[in-house]
Amino acid sequence: MNKLILKNIMQAYWPILAGILLIACPTFYTLSTGLWTVDSQSHGPIVLLMTLWFFYFKLKNINTAPKASFNLAAYVLLFLATTLYALGRSQELATVEVASIDLILFALSIILLGTSITRKLWFAFFFSLFMIPLPGSLVDIITLPMKIGVSWATDELLYMLGYPVSRDGVVLNIGQYRLMVADACAGLNSLFTLEGLGLFYINVIGHESIRRNLALGLMIVPISFTSNIIRVVLLALITYYWGDEVGQGFVHEFSGMVLFMTALVLIISLDSFIEFVLKRRKKAAHA
Repeated sequence: MNKLILKNIMQAYWPILAGILLIACPTFYTLSTGLWTVDSQSHGPIVLLMTLWFFYFKLKNINTAPKASFNLAAYVLLFLATTLYALGRSQELATVEVASIDLILFALSIILLGTSITRKLWFAFFFSLFMIPLPGSLVDIITLPMKIGVSWATDELLYMLGYPVSRDGVVLNIGQYRLMVADACAGLNSLFTLEGLGLFYINVIGHESIRRNLALGLMIVPISFTSNIIRVVLLALITYYWGDEVGQGFVHEFSGMVLFMTALVLIISLDSFIEFVLKRRKKAAHA
């Protein structure tokens, strides 16, 4: 979709776009000053920015003009989503409120742009689901076994490397220091963000091979788990050698960057390895 088409859409539908902003801005402001400041939901802003970029990336590469048409199902969905938004906003139900915004955008995309363009934007709508805040009870249920798994793996790895380490649940003892593997280090937020990062990479790269995309998709979970282990190992070693104050500084300033860079490197490395195997098989087949 070239810039002229985008400009025409902006001019034709600016009241609707203004209405979307009127609905979305208060919601995202509330999230940015509330839930998104909590470790378990801190992936929200990252998902939002990546979703907006992916919408722009896809729209920019669509060369067909939008075909607005009457779609009864889309209008029904729009009515139901708007009702859900009013309910979620008035009752402070963040899960319902954010999910309803996604449904409103999906319905408007069908109504204004047509089904063919909306199909090409499917991943952007799917990816935005990672932004929906999950109930705290569900987060706790899922997070606990993840933290135990990361704690166990970190304990075993450091022990094999010869460090004086022991574990009590999600608490690691290394030297004179005690470290608790918190939600931020091995919680649902990091898994969600890394899952999104992997899926985002797969869709932007756009390999034609379904098997290759499926292999990458299936490996995102172990890659996320491995990245969290590396993050906690680094935290433990920094604390062991330079003290608790430096370790805590690492958590707040650099550990998130290490997590994402590790995951991205692992995803790209795996993709490169699959490319290498496919080329070898192709050469063997033609030999």
